[in-house]
Amino acid sequence: MLPDFSDLATLYKDALLQSVLPFWETHSIDHRYGGYFTCLDAAGKRYDTDKFVWLQNRQVWTFSMLCNQPFMTAGNLDHESPEHLSERRATWLAIAKGGADFLSTHGRDPEGNWYFSLTQSGKPLTQPYNIFSDCFAAMAFSQYALAIGQGPDQQQAKDIARQAYGNVLRRQTDPKGRYSKAYPGTRPLKALAVPMILANLSLEMDWLLEGDALDTVLADTVHEVMGDFLDSDLGLMYEHVAPDGAPVDCYEGRLMNPGHGIEAMWFMMAIGERQGNRKLIDQAVEVVLNTLSYAWDKEHGGLYYFLDREGYPPQQLEWDQKLWWVHLETLVALAMAYRLTGRADCLAWYQTVHAYAWSHFADSEHGEWYGYLNRQGEVLLPLKGGKWKGCFHVPRAMYLCWQEFERIAEEG
Repeated sequence: MLPDFSDLATLYKDALLQSVLPFWETHSIDHRYGGYFTCLDAAGKRYDTDKFVWLQNRQVWTFSMLCNQPFMTAGNLDHESPEHLSERRATWLAIAKGGADFLSTHGRDPEGNWYFSLTQSGKPLTQPYNIFSDCFAAMAFSQYALAIGQGPDQQQAKDIARQAYGNVLRRQTDPKGRYSKAYPGTRPLKALAVPMILANLSLEMDWLLEGDALDTVLADTVHEVMGDFLDSDLGLMYEHVAPDGAPVDCYEGRLMNPGHGIEAMWFMMAIGERQGNRKLIDQAVEVVLNTLSYAWDKEHGGLYYFLDREGYPPQQLEWDQKLWWVHLETLVALAMAYRLTGRADCLAWYQTVHAYAWSHFADSEHGEWYGYLNRQGEVLLPLKGGKWKGCFHVPRAMYLCWQEFERIAEEG
């Protein structure tokens, strides 16, 4: 029996607008220095004031992105009045501005590379040791520039986005640069995280890229993700491979990260839909389903965080934890896969993951979602935010699933 897709769309919309966003609006804003607090306990109480640049940029992106969506047009959100919609958008834009102003002042070193962490007031704590802060800065300021409209502030935001994107392109083959711990030349490896995030980032940057730059980057990233990192025999994604795409028999080379593999596949589906590439969509859907069959905990439910390709003990001691973002990205991937293919197995897996995720991570008392469960599905860390969890995966997934199910309902 098919679910009521309109009801599912409403579930995600209400969770986003009535639970998730209010949590961050209420508890995360630093009214003294700007930017956001992310170290928040279950009820939203702050337990640390350090600011992590990934999460600062991600929150700018979240509130800017929501300002830019069609549902913010007058009368297009549950018949809210134009005045109410205008107030809602103004609130979100002010939150985005508080983070963007803080980051444009404090986020980069003199060479233009984005730090990893800052003090509450914006003094650097951790060097810019990889390019992911730059990735999220480009995403954030691209969406923020769209949200604020034409003017000198928009030009500054566009310049920041382009400069950060340039950093990512320049450093993509050596993402850690001088901060890498690896001895050069002995066992070179490349990580799935770089091309997968570059694919998504480039889609975000589309309106700022000139000529055929986007098509070139997308072609390269699709080739690398689906060529070098996909094991065609297993139908699964490696987390690390040799520079030429060959598998490597070591801890890192055998590492399987189900969440990354599945998230990368919905990026591939989005590219496939954009390009009208049915083959890429179908290939990505198969990888999602293979990953679920491989990584689902058949005893306790939920997806493992890490696995070893050969079944050896993983190096990561947290390998059997169940993490929020892994399950959220899976919900997005399965909702998108079902809309694009209508496959019953995609819907069946969606319902399985939905039942687990909503019954274990969602907090009906205080809002938002818990981030970390043990293997048995019990809350391991009673926090809503920290060094790695902020205002990003939950609201993004709520928005995307809302949109996917609304489209499915409309298209019958």
